[in-house]
Amino acid sequence: MDKFIFPLCLWLLLAVPPTLRAAGSTDTGLQAAQQALAADDYKLAYTLFSRHAAETPLAQFSLGLFHRNGWGRPVDNRQACLWFEKAAQKRIPAAQHYLGDCLVQGTHRQPDPAAALELYMDAAAGGHLISLCAAADLYIRGEGVSKDIQRGLELCTQAAQANSPPAQLALADYYRDHADIPSDLAAARYWYQQAAERRLPEAQYRLGVMLSQGQGGAPDLDAALLWLETAASAGHAPAYLPTAVLYANAEPDPATGALRPEHLAKIYLWTHAAKARTTDPAQLETIARIETMLQAVMPETWHASLDQQIAAHLAKFSP
Repeated sequence: MDKFIFPLCLWLLLAVPPTLRAAGSTDTGLQAAQQALAADDYKLAYTLFSRHAAETPLAQFSLGLFHRNGWGRPVDNRQACLWFEKAAQKRIPAAQHYLGDCLVQGTHRQPDPAAALELYMDAAAGGHLISLCAAADLYIRGEGVSKDIQRGLELCTQAAQANSPPAQLALADYYRDHADIPSDLAAARYWYQQAAERRLPEAQYRLGVMLSQGQGGAPDLDAALLWLETAASAGHAPAYLPTAVLYANAEPDPATGALRPEHLAKIYLWTHAAKARTTDPAQLETIARIETMLQAVMPETWHASLDQQIAAHLAKFSP
């Protein structure tokens, strides 16, 4: 989980049993802690959450997120798991899910995938749907339970059909490239589409790649460019270079036989964004070729304005 500040307070309330929700909703101390977190004042937020950790499972879960995500402190997965365990004992679904992860990985105690499976299923029953895909992974790998690929797919499909974008992404990944599951690129493309329409940049990127390469169906370069640029605009760095490449291969202007000016600008923008975010030699080689092409056809007077746009984008979506 990344630092998704907006929804943390609301999302926590939605993931809490009603009896606990009523108690937590009147706690102005937690509201102050959430406000500090939204303002990136990690030190104050941690202090305020800590004041309520003895009696409030929402505060316990939040402290676990601090240690898991490294908010204002070094990442400490063991300490995160200890906090998640406290909150999970009060049936906080998200905490149960993360505690399940801790037990699968053996982060703070010996691995116990069987116990993790119970936690995932309980979390899913509480509304944390992606936990069904975590349980599915245990069935597919046969970890803590007898290997049952069909059961695993059924669980993750259940979450995907309930419109959980992360579950839709996970299910698509299973169908695309899981070693133990027969490839079904049409199904993968379908589920990437579902998640992409729900604004998941990773799914938008993967759908764009499949559309551009004709995987799981006929190629559709216009739709591929739409989804790739949507993902790129959301700061998903792997989409930068494919977006630039599609613009570079766009149909030329019939009147001039050359690429349209707006396409040249897009090529420059996404190529330079990619260059700032990659160290992959193959990608850098492609970028160099594109830059050579641009030098021959794009006026240098465009650079200053475009460079400002690139800098603003990279600053907005800094790693």
